[in-house]
Amino acid sequence: MKVEQIIEFLKTFVMLFLELLTLFIIVSFIVSLIQQIVSEEKIKNFLSKPNQTINYIYGMIFGAITPFCSCSTIPILAGLLNSKVSFGPAISFLIASPLMNPLMIFMLWVLLGWQVAIVYLIVIAILSILTGFVFSKMKLANSYKGINVKDDGFFANKTGSRFKQALNDAWAFLYPMLPYLLIGVFIGSFIYGFIPAAFITQYASGDSIISVIIASVIGIPMYIRPETMLPIAEALVSKGMSVGTVVALIIGGAGASIPEVILLSKLFQKKFVISFIMAILVVAIGTGLIVNLII
Repeated sequence: MKVEQIIEFLKTFVMLFLELLTLFIIVSFIVSLIQQIVSEEKIKNFLSKPNQTINYIYGMIFGAITPFCSCSTIPILAGLLNSKVSFGPAISFLIASPLMNPLMIFMLWVLLGWQVAIVYLIVIAILSILTGFVFSKMKLANSYKGINVKDDGFFANKTGSRFKQALNDAWAFLYPMLPYLLIGVFIGSFIYGFIPAAFITQYASGDSIISVIIASVIGIPMYIRPETMLPIAEALVSKGMSVGTVVALIIGGAGASIPEVILLSKLFQKKFVISFIMAILVVAIGTGLIVNLII
């Protein structure tokens, strides 16, 4: 273990923790403000139309227009579920938000071509809707534990200004999550700092089904942020990694990072967490194979 690796690990840990901490507070604050302005009933009605198909489409669209990273979707998901939004559409949002980031789509377009970006967008939209539907049919809504917070709960009515209420809610959500966030960031930073980058290209090059599967599996523990991964995607392709394999790697890292999985384990029972990881792997593998097949 080299000193440089330790320093890199510490830098990654501090930067990632501060980044996620800031995002958690900001996202929780915004969600609280939204729920104070837009009633829970309106949100519930928006994602609970009589036509169930429309609900899933709305959940997917809601995810696409709220381009948060995988960890930042947790406060919003909790807010939706606490507002009694239909479980399936809420899951479609959870899948779509980190993977349909407009910036991510734009960078895919610029770096890998418009065909890749369009195929990616269509496939992710369809799979996020299907995932929400499948999770609903599996009755995974019963695995939601709710949120244990101090005082009178997240998004509860409080006295004072909306700004103060939003700050209180942000802290109320962050407080019980903080240990899980620390653990997740520590594990992700350790893997990032001590697993050689060459490991990815060594075991996930080519365009075979096995390569796509390996890339999808590697992506999750590596916690490869799209903003970091996309600029080097073109270089990976030039070194022999197929476009579909690169896409699978990006989805694995962006869709189900270790910090997110640990945070989800706080909100849901083990059955849901395992199902979520498997769903992201299926989405990553399926999208990668489809991109390889079409492009």
